[in-house]
Amino acid sequence: MLPTSLIKGFDKGRLKGLLALFFLALAVPTGVLLFQAYSQLKWEAFHQYRGMAEELTTRINQNLVERVSIAEARSFADYTFLIVSGDPNSNFVQRSPLSELPVTQDLPGVIGYFQVGTAGELSTPLLPQGTADPATFGIANAEYEQRLQLTKQIQAILSDNRLVRQQSAGPRRGLATLPAAPADSLEEVETEEDRQRELSEVVTGFAREAVGDRDSIEGHTESPAESAAYSNEVYGQAVFDELSSPKKNTDDQFEAGGFGGETLAGTLESKEKFNTLGKVADLKLDAELQKKSEIVEKSQSDRAFSDDQRLYAASRTKRREQSALPESEPPAASPVGRKPVANLAVTTDLRISTFESEVDPLEFSLLDSGHFVLFRKVWRGGERYIQGLLIDSQAFAQNAFDLRFDDTGLSDVSDLILGYQDDVIHRRAGGLNSSYPTSPQAFAGALLYRSRLSAPFDSLELIYSINGLPPGPGASVLGWVTLVLTIVFLGGFYTLYRLGVSQINLARQQQDFVSAVSHELKTPLTSIRMYGEMLKEGWAEPEKQQQYYEFIHDESERLTRLISNVLQLAKITRNEPQFDLQAVTVSELMSQIESKISSQVQTAGFELEFHKDESADRAVIKIDVDCFAQIIINLIDNAIKFSRDAEEKRIEIASTPTSDGMVRFTVRDFGPGVPKNQMKKIFQLFYRSESELTRETVGTGIGLAIVHQLSQAMNGKVDVFNMEPGAEFRLMFPVVSAID
Repeated sequence: MLPTSLIKGFDKGRLKGLLALFFLALAVPTGVLLFQAYSQLKWEAFHQYRGMAEELTTRINQNLVERVSIAEARSFADYTFLIVSGDPNSNFVQRSPLSELPVTQDLPGVIGYFQVGTAGELSTPLLPQGTADPATFGIANAEYEQRLQLTKQIQAILSDNRLVRQQSAGPRRGLATLPAAPADSLEEVETEEDRQRELSEVVTGFAREAVGDRDSIEGHTESPAESAAYSNEVYGQAVFDELSSPKKNTDDQFEAGGFGGETLAGTLESKEKFNTLGKVADLKLDAELQKKSEIVEKSQSDRAFSDDQRLYAASRTKRREQSALPESEPPAASPVGRKPVANLAVTTDLRISTFESEVDPLEFSLLDSGHFVLFRKVWRGGERYIQGLLIDSQAFAQNAFDLRFDDTGLSDVSDLILGYQDDVIHRRAGGLNSSYPTSPQAFAGALLYRSRLSAPFDSLELIYSINGLPPGPGASVLGWVTLVLTIVFLGGFYTLYRLGVSQINLARQQQDFVSAVSHELKTPLTSIRMYGEMLKEGWAEPEKQQQYYEFIHDESERLTRLISNVLQLAKITRNEPQFDLQAVTVSELMSQIESKISSQVQTAGFELEFHKDESADRAVIKIDVDCFAQIIINLIDNAIKFSRDAEEKRIEIASTPTSDGMVRFTVRDFGPGVPKNQMKKIFQLFYRSESELTRETVGTGIGLAIVHQLSQAMNGKVDVFNMEPGAEFRLMFPVVSAID
């Protein structure tokens, strides 16, 4: 219980303020501790997934380093259709490993390999050079068509990105004379010639597509205007030199007259082809945890990864190699009687030329068409060649990054973003966020990890954006602790508030009780003293003396009842009630009660009626007779008090048996009854109705409370019911036995 000095002068508003301040004094530090604990768990979970992202990046980088090392180890001769196998003096040639179909996949998503000569002419290892018959190398018509279509695709991609000249004349500026198609027939010369003519038309169409409508396959003579136009255009090897530089804004290039005199339509087309999702700088990623990780974590694995990158970059230098190539192709077989050669190796009397080449490391770039190109520069005999491979960017990203990303737990909580230089070019959405973004603003979350790959892919950057961290192993425990503490705080606050309110109400009720008792004691004592003095001094007339004596008697009875209630209350509050329980018949009990309350009821001007039941009169109950009498007297006193203005001034007392072995005693008046919202409160200690009627009546607010507590102490119970009119109080006591 709260101290009286603390409660004194308090109301409910001040109590709420005090408890709220107390609650905040406990809740704020506890909340800070829980928040710090949760932040630590979040940091640990973030650090765990960051380690996974770092380890995945290392594996991806290592895989790409290994695969690009294979591509870099390719010799100059591998980019031609035929290579010399073994000793250059053996005249033993075979097809290049890059001439295989399907295309050799040195890296994921490879479309094909190409070589650009000094004059910008394109060749691929897919087709034999010169006029060599493809059938000589075991290439059938269907396969030849596939190779031709793939060569045309490579030509189209490179031309679209101005890496080879679209306007070219003959072998000098376009593809070399394409080889004739193989023939499947061994006997019909006319059929073979027809097929040669058909294939020649296909080749002519392809060559015209490569050289443009102004050129023919052979014999085209450039006009001075055409030569001047070509001199102002930048194609071929010069464009390769610019691929690794950062992309410029297309609009700025157009305003500056860039793109070698291209038209506005061409400029806009080039701008649309550049396949990006936005800028890396525009990503809305919170880097707070990532910065903390970089400051706190400088582990050995971080340094090892950086050291590996530096060592690998240092090893990528120019190299010299000895290469051997046949000076001419094997002669074409005669139209009649030739057979496809199943063996790839061919032994001929060709002259083999051995030369030294200087090979640069591979470089990587993203083309305007959205394709990746991996190329290198090779010097041979004072001439420079560009050799490389075209890569489908989506297939490359899916096989090199997405599949590995999906196999880890990172895919459940984060997105993988692929950046090229300053642009976002690819995104793999995690499980919690499967929507595909259309703008940089769609990328939201916390930056988990970002790192650039090793050369030549150092323009590519892997960015892991975390979109939802799962709870760590201690999060559930912390959650339960938070829930329990919240319940304890709220429950404690509510309990303290209710306790404080009850103490405030009790203090007020005690004050009201003291005032009421003082009034109840002072009024009868004053009346007794006044009438006693009048009788003592002989001022009362003889006919009124009896009336004064009865008034003094009634007031003394009233004082006796009040003092009995106060004494009984004192015993109950000190938990010292003493009861003399005796077995008494209901008939005897009702007779004693009638003699004690008859005068009280009659003096008040009420009519008293007893309704007895023979079976109830024979019942024996164990009860304290004096306490029971006090209960009935308090109920009668309450009925008289609240029924004083009733039309029918009558009080009924009855006893009836119940089917469950109880005897029910009822006390009914015919007054206004008890309001429904007060039927449970009237048995509370010191409770007095706030209605105008109650304030006009006398009383201390302890009578019905004593009735309730004495009934329970004697194994009984009391309740009240409205009867229309009036109220009926019912007392229930168990039957011990019955007298026959």
